[in-house]
Amino acid sequence: MRKWSVRSGVVAMAAAFCFLGIGAEGQVVSPPPNPQLPPPAPLAGVKYNYPWEIYGGFAYSHFDAGPQTFQGANLGGFDARAIRELGTRWGVGVNVRGYYGTSGAEPNCGSCTGSGPNAGPIEGPFVSEHMFLGGPEYRLKANEHAAMMLHAFVGGAYGYFTGGLNGVPPQNVGFFSNQLAFGGAFGGSIDLNRSPRLVFRIAPDATLTNFGSAGLKEQFAISVGVVYRMGKQFRR
Repeated sequence: MRKWSVRSGVVAMAAAFCFLGIGAEGQVVSPPPNPQLPPPAPLAGVKYNYPWEIYGGFAYSHFDAGPQTFQGANLGGFDARAIRELGTRWGVGVNVRGYYGTSGAEPNCGSCTGSGPNAGPIEGPFVSEHMFLGGPEYRLKANEHAAMMLHAFVGGAYGYFTGGLNGVPPQNVGFFSNQLAFGGAFGGSIDLNRSPRLVFRIAPDATLTNFGSAGLKEQFAISVGVVYRMGKQFRR
């Protein structure tokens, strides 16, 4: 009976020491420090509920400066967009593009290109195209890492074809005349999130223009740039 009492007393004292945080040598045992939680992932806060997306990037277009040019123009330029988000899926916005470069011309000779110090065959004259578009955008798939977008932008395109022609009519080298015509861009983009607001974008397109008797001509275009999400987040 006494042996069980001693054992019970030892167990009770040990339990009391543990409860009070006192070690076997009479030292106070500090509680274990709070575990250090890993920092939140940088993309954990990505939400598709910002009212504005502003995009700017470098652009490329393979462009035909005439109805039957044998050599297309490889043009470089810019692509800028402002999208007003109507929800987490749909948005509507405006798009301005500029493409610049030189184009191959149809074979020509001095007798058909005027006279004077600039007379002679014209090769690789400067051409440009500016597009002023607007339309809807749809977010097809999205997660914290990336999103896939689709868009259909329509409006006008201004083509400039007389740079470097030295006053020669553009039709003499197989080019369109300078004009404002219908333009459109139909395609999408792949958005790679770098933070909740900052996005890296790759945006390929099929662009349509109607500069002359050739009717609608389809071109290939692509741009690479950065999206910045702006404004106060709305509720999902």
